[in-house]
Amino acid sequence: MSFDWPLALVSLVVAPALLLAYWLLLRRRRKQAVRYSSVALLRTVLPKRKRWQRHLPVALLLAGLVALAVAAARPHVMRDVPYARTSVILALDVSGSMCSNDVEPNRLAVAQVATRAFVKRQPNDVRMGLVVFSGFAELVVPPTNDREALLTAIDGLTVGRGTAIGGALLKGLDAVAEVNPGVRPVGDVPETEPPPQATTPGASGYVPDIIVLLTDGRNTRGVEPLDAVPYVVERRVRVYPVGFGTTNPAGRACTPAQLGGDVFDRFGGGGFGGGGFGGGFRRSAVADEPTLKAIAARTGGTYHAAKDAGQLQKVFSDLPNDVATQREGSEVTWLVAALGALCAAAAVAASLRWSPFP
Repeated sequence: MSFDWPLALVSLVVAPALLLAYWLLLRRRRKQAVRYSSVALLRTVLPKRKRWQRHLPVALLLAGLVALAVAAARPHVMRDVPYARTSVILALDVSGSMCSNDVEPNRLAVAQVATRAFVKRQPNDVRMGLVVFSGFAELVVPPTNDREALLTAIDGLTVGRGTAIGGALLKGLDAVAEVNPGVRPVGDVPETEPPPQATTPGASGYVPDIIVLLTDGRNTRGVEPLDAVPYVVERRVRVYPVGFGTTNPAGRACTPAQLGGDVFDRFGGGGFGGGGFGGGFRRSAVADEPTLKAIAARTGGTYHAAKDAGQLQKVFSDLPNDVATQREGSEVTWLVAALGALCAAAAVAASLRWSPFP
């Protein structure tokens, strides 16, 4: 259990203080008791009640005060949220390196097949959205239960220049914010703006929504991924990065449809026909595992690596097992306050029942 206002727990000292005062009062009454020669006569005058009946009103009152003090601190409890309540945001890399055919026929085609299978396996009540990124990130399909819209968008993926992993994380948060009012949108974050102070992931529980980030390279544009992570941690969203491709990218072999014509121009223009990679471009075509692992560790997710089609299929098939339930904090102030009020009312009722006014 955690508390929003832990300082309010200081008021708990009232209960033991009152208990001490009650005990002292009982001792004082015993010392000041009048001695009667006729015990039988005294018993006929005193109300008939058991010892526990005499102390029960005080015990109930003290329990009520303790409960109200705890309620004042605004307690939260952790609970498991079923996977069916999760919104899954797929953030897919469509940079030029996805044309590499070290994974046949090329990385993008294999990613499309694996992603389609993942989408089809999800329960109908799971909302799914699609973010694609190259030089910048774009929300192509907002979170929805319409699987056909999502599959159509996956089939039509096209490549562009650059890799904006940090931008994809921020755009994924905005997608989550569209369906979860408990998550604030980020919007456009200036590169000069200092990120929020990151807190321990999951300190107040996680929201049930997650981001699955698939990339085959390292960040080359926009906000650095680890600079975007504090925004993710602040909003309690878990990220599951997937590093795809081998460490030895081969030639580029995207189809005309994957190059995309006018659609492709939105992602930066230029062409990625056949041929190999230059030295600098080759380095950017290998998944940045240290950064991806850091993203997973800092956001509460897990990192997965896939070097071929079979491994990628397995990663996607295993993901539902990783996110079958989410830990979420739920405020129970009203419940504890109601318990305290109930105890106080019971104390009054018990006092009237066994110690009525003359």
